Amino acid sequence: MASSIEQRKSEHIKIALNEKVTGESISTGFDSLMFIHNALPEINFDDISLETTFLGFDCKTPFLISSMTGGTALAEKINRNLAEAAEMRGWALALGSTRALLDSDGHSSSFLMRKYAPSVPIIANLGAVQFNYGYGVEECRKIIEITESDMLVLHLNSIQEVIQDNGDTNFKGILKKIEQLCSTLEVPVGVKEVGWGIDGETAKKLMEAGVSFIDVAGAGGTSWSQVEKFRSKDPVRQAAAEAFSEWGIPTVESIRQVREEAGDYPLIASGGMRTGLDGAKAIALGADMAGFGRSILKEATESPEDVLNVMKIREMELRMAMFGIGAETIRELKDSSRLKELG
Repeated sequence: MASSIEQRKSEHIKIALNEKVTGESISTGFDSLMFIHNALPEINFDDISLETTFLGFDCKTPFLISSMTGGTALAEKINRNLAEAAEMRGWALALGSTRALLDSDGHSSSFLMRKYAPSVPIIANLGAVQFNYGYGVEECRKIIEITESDMLVLHLNSIQEVIQDNGDTNFKGILKKIEQLCSTLEVPVGVKEVGWGIDGETAKKLMEAGVSFIDVAGAGGTSWSQVEKFRSKDPVRQAAAEAFSEWGIPTVESIRQVREEAGDYPLIASGGMRTGLDGAKAIALGADMAGFGRSILKEATESPEDVLNVMKIREMELRMAMFGIGAETIRELKDSSRLKELG
């Protein structure tokens, strides 16, 4: 019999694949931006390099598979397909919440992806709120050891936890516990949202607490209050969730706010990322990496080859954007002045 965590993770996957889990009107903001085309780029398309570095890791691309799932039989297939494709294309790989790894005996192998992705950065993931529910530094060390991950990202999902049946909603004092972990854990610790964005003031507090990177995970893509609405058996939570379908800081605005506070601080842009052109815009805004999640989930349920095809398209879109503005390297894309507001 499946544990409550296994059942929840399976339901999350099915809902994300089959239900409308985005808001009607909220947008990432990428459609409001355009690159000024350079008709004379003065570079050879074949010389364009997507190589970059992130926290000391050499990466073939500035792209990341965002945290999605783990802890179920279907998640194991999804994560293996993602890991194999990530290894072949050189994308960084973020695991889904590893709470299930320690709380449940079932499908722990769904998190053990290092054997399929031996050379790319792997990022383990845990809900920051779990520090108020029995987790601490030793549990984080165990997660890193078991998954052989290179870093840990703590996700912030306050609104989701409220709508989730039996959610963990005590976020009091979390910042101090994040600070303690950052000063103790032997690998870099980052913080991410799950689709509602991080504002500049919060980013500053996190940086002062010692986090090594921030993933904005802004609004405009998957809304986890919508996902939990489909799961909830509570009519009050279901109705309340609907009011928050447009909640959050759009990804573009979140990138801008965090970058303004962060200077050259390592920054990942995710949240509703659809194309390599979106990724290019995010990098030109100041992100170091761009994360893709639900937009490759369907392919991940099929095969590594299906995931690879999507990855190749996203990389081609990025190269085309760089060619279109005359940027031969990711550094030149980051430094470009050709990204403008429409209108």
